[in-house]
Amino acid sequence: MLNAAAAERNKEPILAVLRGCVNTDRRLYALEISSGTGQHVVHFARALHNITWQPSEFDHRSLASIEAYRAHNQLDNVKPAILLDASVAHQHWGGIQPESLDLVLNINMIHISPMACTEAGTPALHGNIQEGLFKGAGVVLKPQAMLLTYGPYAVNGDITPQSNVEFDIGLRQRNPEWGLRDVSLLKSLAEMNGLFLEKIVDMPANNKCLLFRKESLV
Repeated sequence: MLNAAAAERNKEPILAVLRGCVNTDRRLYALEISSGTGQHVVHFARALHNITWQPSEFDHRSLASIEAYRAHNQLDNVKPAILLDASVAHQHWGGIQPESLDLVLNINMIHISPMACTEAGTPALHGNIQEGLFKGAGVVLKPQAMLLTYGPYAVNGDITPQSNVEFDIGLRQRNPEWGLRDVSLLKSLAEMNGLFLEKIVDMPANNKCLLFRKESLV
């Protein structure tokens, strides 16, 4: 079981946001894209018993860690982790069906992954159509369901405070395809895929939760 200090610090603040935005009176189905170590999903599953959680990861070491957390915690509402590449079409998201989910959760992925994981791009070299988080979420979410993303963001072109500026520079030095994304860009991508930014919640350590709601069918 891998342990990420940041996940340990932010799991309770994120849970507080989830409690405020999901229905706790009926059975719900959630997909966590980029589950990391597995610390988040077991913490949320223990607290929100009415939600069946589907963890996922692209990194094989993280997949093994998620499974170790599942085995240790023995939670009936956490499914086996699936391999999921957020950049490819939703048809390759481990069998997740269109309009089958009440919640998609994405924590600390957008700034440490290529933009293709967030935004639809050109076809990949291996032939799969690139789709990205927002297009895929727009398909797999039910009407009125929610996409919640968490992390550090730029706002109207500005990154604050200075620690986030330095963090962004460090990310781009490690990988030119990484870096803090602007909330206005994500809002635009969401709207292109039937999702609308409903709320921004300021979080500890200069992070934010962005809550996107899928529009209802007319």
